Amino acid sequence: MFGGLKDKLKNALGKFSKKVEEEGIEREVEVEVTEEPKKKKVKVKKEKKKETKEKKVEKKVEEEFVEEKKKELIEEEILEETVEEPKEKKEGFFQKFKKSVTTKKINGNQFDEFFYELELAMLENNVAVEVIEKIKESLKMDLVDVAIDKKEIDKIVGKSLKKSLEEIFDVEKIDLFKKIEEKDGVFLVVFVGVNGSGKTTTIAKIASMLKEKKISCVLAAADTFRAAAIHQLGEHGEKLGIKVIKHDYGSDPAAVIFDAVKHAKAKGIKVVLADTAGRQQSNVNLVEEMKKITRVNNPDLKIFVGESITGNDATTQARSFNEAIGIDAIILTKTDVDDKGGAIVSVGFVTGKPIIYLGCGQSYLDLKEFDPKEVIDKLLG
Repeated sequence: MFGGLKDKLKNALGKFSKKVEEEGIEREVEVEVTEEPKKKKVKVKKEKKKETKEKKVEKKVEEEFVEEKKKELIEEEILEETVEEPKEKKEGFFQKFKKSVTTKKINGNQFDEFFYELELAMLENNVAVEVIEKIKESLKMDLVDVAIDKKEIDKIVGKSLKKSLEEIFDVEKIDLFKKIEEKDGVFLVVFVGVNGSGKTTTIAKIASMLKEKKISCVLAAADTFRAAAIHQLGEHGEKLGIKVIKHDYGSDPAAVIFDAVKHAKAKGIKVVLADTAGRQQSNVNLVEEMKKITRVNNPDLKIFVGESITGNDATTQARSFNEAIGIDAIILTKTDVDDKGGAIVSVGFVTGKPIIYLGCGQSYLDLKEFDPKEVIDKLLG
């Protein structure tokens, strides 16, 4: 799971970081060192002159005067050094130079250019446009017009992306079993989705979990458009030892669910899990029927079941079902063979509804609770 998206994200992030780094102020400072020309010693041949007695006295007086002036100047310099206040330590050239070459600010245009590779990688892996825009805005806030230490670029970008993903998955969670326990009376769950998404198998997995937790349940075969669907749910019920309420092929699905709830009340059964016909969100008649099912039976939970491997289609379907009946939660199936992972990243953010389980195989045990942290670690690890 996530192999393709993980590798492409890693590659794109690497290129992103490298481009930011290459835009850093890289300067080569050439320091021209010149030596001061050595003073050429010139030997001056002095002519010895005979000095008169008067000249000698005059010279001695002059030398004494010069020595006295030298002493006065030395004393003044010492006095100035002791009286002068200590100067503040200034930032040296090396410190300023180091600071300029190790930090960098990128502008909005540069960021858009750098982000292109990352955006392309996410689009290729079925990440929804809304999610990409969210990630882009978060990264932009953290990186644009902010001094970046080139040594920390990978770390900064990775941290920012992780924060974005955490915000994307920050949808109010639903604890299915806690909700069941809190309900006084029968708890009705209706499963919706398109054909072949794995609704019936998912219902059987949930039923198996309920049985494991000693919570009684009954199954409602409300997919009356396909005789095979009624038969399939019946087989699961037989394997699990759970009763299936069913009507004839072509019956009113809302009536099947109504009878299942009535049976559960009469027998003191806690949960009703209702299967419904797979329907494309574009089929107006079937969508209207789905609205009737929810209106007549007022389910406690409406769960959308979608195939993870369909990527953007799963996200679009979830959005449409949510607009039609107001889904409460999402289960994504076939995640074990989903190399891209775009639906898992996108569907909750787009609908504002939590993913509660991921289907990862065909056995009754192959349904695991959704853990955002685990998904983020796999994507960025």
